[in-house]
Amino acid sequence: MKDTYLVDGVRTPFGKRNGSFANTHPQDLAAAPLRALEERNGFSGAETVEDVIYGCVTPVDEQGLNIGRLAPMVAGWGEDVPGVQLNRMCGSGQQAVNFAAGQIEAGSHDVIVGGGVEHMTRVPMGSDGPEPNAHTSDAGVTDTYLEYFDELTSQGEGAERIAEQNGFTREDVDCIAVDSQSRCGEAWEAGHYDDHVVPVETELDGETVTVEKDEHPRPSTGMDTLGDLPLVFRDEGDGVIHAGNASGIVDGSSALLLASDEAVDEHGWDPMARVVDTHVVGVDPITMLTGPVPATKEILAQNDMTIDDIDRFEVNEAFASVINLWLEETGADWERVNTWGGAISHGHPLGATGAALMTKLAYQLEEYGEQYGLCTMCIGFGQGVATIIERV
Repeated sequence: MKDTYLVDGVRTPFGKRNGSFANTHPQDLAAAPLRALEERNGFSGAETVEDVIYGCVTPVDEQGLNIGRLAPMVAGWGEDVPGVQLNRMCGSGQQAVNFAAGQIEAGSHDVIVGGGVEHMTRVPMGSDGPEPNAHTSDAGVTDTYLEYFDELTSQGEGAERIAEQNGFTREDVDCIAVDSQSRCGEAWEAGHYDDHVVPVETELDGETVTVEKDEHPRPSTGMDTLGDLPLVFRDEGDGVIHAGNASGIVDGSSALLLASDEAVDEHGWDPMARVVDTHVVGVDPITMLTGPVPATKEILAQNDMTIDDIDRFEVNEAFASVINLWLEETGADWERVNTWGGAISHGHPLGATGAALMTKLAYQLEEYGEQYGLCTMCIGFGQGVATIIERV
């Protein structure tokens, strides 16, 4: 079996909802990381890349028609580079990378780009679901679903139940959010994002502007600020989740260049990391967001590793209570987790986040001279995905 290497990874800045990318078509946003990878690594996409795998959670309207195929065409890679779009909900971008790694390890391909895109302003979250009708429940699933599962909850309610069942207070979850914001601000200030967040030109208010930084972070956020925010999913006094301790709704795309050892040698690339292993699990769809816990434990076990063998972690901050649970169940050191901030601060463009976190993780291992990193994400309807990488 071949090894898969992460040669390079980039992402666009994450634009806030109705922000700088409001007039940018999702296909153009999806193409931006592809062009950047081509320019940075000295290859011709049309001659080198054998496939593009892109996550997209809401593949309708402007994100429809297989945006994974359209992105390389819009990037100028011609007609010969195929592409496919996949939807594993919040884990889509990471799953795209994992699928790409599997294809390379199996010997089917040598160079693949894995990534994702989500324009949450122009194609709102949830707009891919059906309208309720005579054959579905109010939430858009068949009544047969409810014969197997007693209840259909939202991700927000799942996050609330995680907090409630584990005794996490509002202070507990807000502490995660404050750290995310301050860490992200410090990382931007230190230049840690400079190498893998690529500028994007777009039209805004009739003028051409260049977007260079994320628009969602609020690094000055404190406990007092969060304390004034109203709950989103429950009545006051009956919950802990609000806009400040949940992931931000943003627009963005990301991509990683993955290659076999033969392709790395052929092109003279200096890879950042090797993919050690990938894993995916299914969990209770009612609490829904507990997947990172078994995904982490199982991928470690199947590689004869412990939590202490991992130097850095990226655990998607869909909601702060997910992080509280993962920390409690795994025993990981919070100082080694989401070191440069997470989705609470920089936002969560659903289909793109996984590849962005994987890129960030590879850069952290390089920055700190460490060996192993683990990325994991919670996923709607009860799933979890995990990937271990090793710096080379």
